[in-house]
Amino acid sequence: MEGLTFKELVADVFVQTGVLAVLGVLITRVLLRRYPARRLIFQLALFLALTALLYHHGIVPYEIASDTTPAFERVFVATAKIIWWINAAWVLTGFTRVFLIFERRPREGRLIQDLVVGLIYLSAALSVVAYVFSAPVGTLIATSGVFAIILGLALQSTLADVFSGIALNLSKPYEVGDWIVLNDGLEGRVVETNWRATHLLNASNDLVVLPNSGMAKAQLTNLSSPNRSHGVKLRIRVAPTMAPSAISDLMRTVLISSTSIMESPAPSVEIKSLDAQAIEMELSFRVRDFEKAATARHEVYDLIYRHTRAAGLVLAQPREAPAAAFASPPVQVPAATPKGTALRLVEAVPVFMSLTDDEKAALADTMTRKTYRKGEVLVEQGTKLNCLEIIRTGVIEVSRREGDSDVELSRLAPGDYFGEAGLFTGTGEPGTARALTFVVVYEVAQAALAKLMHDRPSIADEISLTLSRRTHMAAVVAGGDSARGATPSFSQLVGRIRQLFEVPHG
Repeated sequence: MEGLTFKELVADVFVQTGVLAVLGVLITRVLLRRYPARRLIFQLALFLALTALLYHHGIVPYEIASDTTPAFERVFVATAKIIWWINAAWVLTGFTRVFLIFERRPREGRLIQDLVVGLIYLSAALSVVAYVFSAPVGTLIATSGVFAIILGLALQSTLADVFSGIALNLSKPYEVGDWIVLNDGLEGRVVETNWRATHLLNASNDLVVLPNSGMAKAQLTNLSSPNRSHGVKLRIRVAPTMAPSAISDLMRTVLISSTSIMESPAPSVEIKSLDAQAIEMELSFRVRDFEKAATARHEVYDLIYRHTRAAGLVLAQPREAPAAAFASPPVQVPAATPKGTALRLVEAVPVFMSLTDDEKAALADTMTRKTYRKGEVLVEQGTKLNCLEIIRTGVIEVSRREGDSDVELSRLAPGDYFGEAGLFTGTGEPGTARALTFVVVYEVAQAALAKLMHDRPSIADEISLTLSRRTHMAAVVAGGDSARGATPSFSQLVGRIRQLFEVPHG
């Protein structure tokens, strides 16, 4: 080595191999660490260059070196072979990861990836032992079998979890993001699967770690398979004060009112039983994801209450109630007078909650009743209304025209109202209101409300405060804090209302 010139040193195969190895480590592990695709291409090019270099100088990585080779040279040949086998393992593991990415495997596919990568490195290590150190691999494997048995007995439960994890990964009873329910009632969303356990996030936002061996034996229901939609069924009992067909139609109207349930497949209503005490019905519908089931259930319960109350129906006692509760006949709900209905509607509108009882009664006396057929338009988008429309019965869809399509904004049910934009601020309606069923509304005219404001001007301030809070909250929910500036302030609302209703100051 001391007598070699620089040119001979550069041309030496062992020097070239060492330079390639050092450059490969620096470039792949430092410069291209965050670029997996480029790193794989460079590793492949480096491996091909290293292979060509060794073959050019007569070094075959998978052949045992001759006994006649000098000891000093055999050390360098062994080092070159080890570098070649390590690079071969890196290239194969890189292709394994790329294959799993191109196959669009979920996160639990890392189990197979880790298994394949482990086999590649094990094979590379055994190849180094066989072709570099000339050790009998067969004898080594047979000898290590005894230690493997001892280690397997010591790690029996851990190995059970590992192989159960592999079995679960291959059979795929669930994937990351699915909601599952176990036979013991435990339910949650799968957030991670690894070699040992499956991690669930339950409804309380607590992390539940379940060993894979237990998951492989458990009976589970995947609420997100075969698709993400989830079916929901609700049972209600209504006092039989109307024909079952009429109550069934009312329940269909309830389902039409909901914006949380899917339109396809269509929701259904089924009469389950009829007796002297109650008509029992089952409402079935689907939501787009299991996580939305609770929200949809709460919305439907609220709509059931509002529609049954508007129709004059009474919810019946549950079957589990004491028998004495059924001794008396069902409560007969008297037909509401138009005046009583109007007063209840006024009391249900938050804008009028600051009015006194006498003012609410006076306002109810001026209200007029209007009816609309299914499909009829109540008001067009952009129209300025000078009245407040309160829904008595039925369902109204509010949609906004955007380009060539209509975007549904909301659905209004009994107790909801529209027209406050034109009545209190003089602006047009944000969308077109169309009746989805037969609709009855009660109208509050601007003149009637103006008379109350002239008698008590502070009503303008009270209504402005309520509207300001409602519009502020709606803007925050719709567009976040950045939307606060787009809504009128309390002082602006007071000024507009006093101007529109010609309310004197002071």
